Amino acid sequence: MRERDRPSWWGGRGHVLFTIVVFVTLASLDNAALATIPSMVLPVTEALDTSKTAVGFMTATVIFVTALSAVGWGYWGDRSDRKRLLFWGTLVWVVGTGLSSTASAFWQLFAWQIVTAVGLGVIASVGFSVISDFVSPQRRGLAMSFWGLSQGIGGIVGGLLASQLGADDFSLALRAIAALGGLVSILYLFTYDPPRGLREPDLSALHDSGADYEYRIDVDQLPELWNRKTNRWLILQGLSAQVAYGSLIWVPLLYQEKVMAAGYDLSTATKVGGILGAIFQLGGIFSILAGHIGDRLQLRTLSGRAIVSSIGILGAIPFFLLFFFLPLNNLEVTNGAGTATLIGEVLQQAVTNPWVAATFLAAVGAVALTGADSPNWFALISDVNLPEHRGTIFGVANFANGTGRAAGNGLTGAVAGALERALPAPLNWAVGLTIFQVFFLPTGYCYYRAAQTSPADITEVRSILSQRAGENSDSPPSDR
Repeated sequence: MRERDRPSWWGGRGHVLFTIVVFVTLASLDNAALATIPSMVLPVTEALDTSKTAVGFMTATVIFVTALSAVGWGYWGDRSDRKRLLFWGTLVWVVGTGLSSTASAFWQLFAWQIVTAVGLGVIASVGFSVISDFVSPQRRGLAMSFWGLSQGIGGIVGGLLASQLGADDFSLALRAIAALGGLVSILYLFTYDPPRGLREPDLSALHDSGADYEYRIDVDQLPELWNRKTNRWLILQGLSAQVAYGSLIWVPLLYQEKVMAAGYDLSTATKVGGILGAIFQLGGIFSILAGHIGDRLQLRTLSGRAIVSSIGILGAIPFFLLFFFLPLNNLEVTNGAGTATLIGEVLQQAVTNPWVAATFLAAVGAVALTGADSPNWFALISDVNLPEHRGTIFGVANFANGTGRAAGNGLTGAVAGALERALPAPLNWAVGLTIFQVFFLPTGYCYYRAAQTSPADITEVRSILSQRAGENSDSPPSDR
């Protein structure tokens, strides 16, 4: 649609708000789709006559393919129409998820989940590129905390939905996620596609004059992204951190095993484990505070965001260890009860049962501290890269993240399975998850190094944008 053909409200404050809400919802649903199968491991293994290890391998493969496809989507988005790509990519994962619900054999589920993964990569890289254009650097950490939090909430909703709807029939949860994704994809047709660099202070004069920022990425610029030192540390930290994060996908199963060890049946354990997994992630709300702290400290020193992330990651480790090993002693819920009844009983246990309460506090502490990672990482990726490079570099970083997460996801299941010969469930899962927390240590070091390199990289990006804004808007863009 040409500018003169658009209605007067197009691009206004209300339209931008609508766009952000749709984007946040899409990001939530993407992560909900990723969280469904891990929250239904036991029902899937029974229905399709397969093993936990096989389901773990499939989940790891889906994460890996999602991350790999994000690289291609990101580069394509930095060169072309981002809105069109986001719409079609969303349809791909919606169709893949819907067809996954029809699987009657494990190989069929695996195949359709790969289709889902290809589509899921689009919101990760192209969606990030668009969202970063809505946010000014001064509020980037706070705004990105909502972007990251929406993905965490999506994971919670997906896990909760899967554990409740999929406790007896795994296809119900997949159909529900596909239906929601299809609905939101229609709303996306009416969103606003912002000009690149819309909220960059150094480009404000350019946009105010009515000119567009016309620079686009090219293949010969790819080495430049790797040569930017902060990019290297942000990519490497994701590779290590996501091994630890990837292992956490098995937390619902850990708690389902704990509930079964307390004497409850499979259906009840699946539901209660899912409810506990959702409640334990409430600490993610503290990422908003962490993003705000990162913004404030960044105004004092251009190393601020990296410092906040390093402290949060390293500080979370002891809380995770407590969370894994605390037992669910004296757990009292109704065996075979429905979801509504179990939610009330689990919430009551979190207040009246000291073991459940202590587990809740440990989980909130761990998730709250790791919440410093996501918003400040998102903001740093934007800070140290030019607008036309952000989708691509995020795709590359997300690929590293996905590789690490896939490794953590797949290896945790294998390690816990091997440990089961010597350690009974759920202890084997607690020990297996603990082993993978060591990967948070190099993550802290990478953020320490990023704190040293980011000031120079941020200054360089600002200088380039300021120079471009001063150029004659009628002159052809350079190849930079």
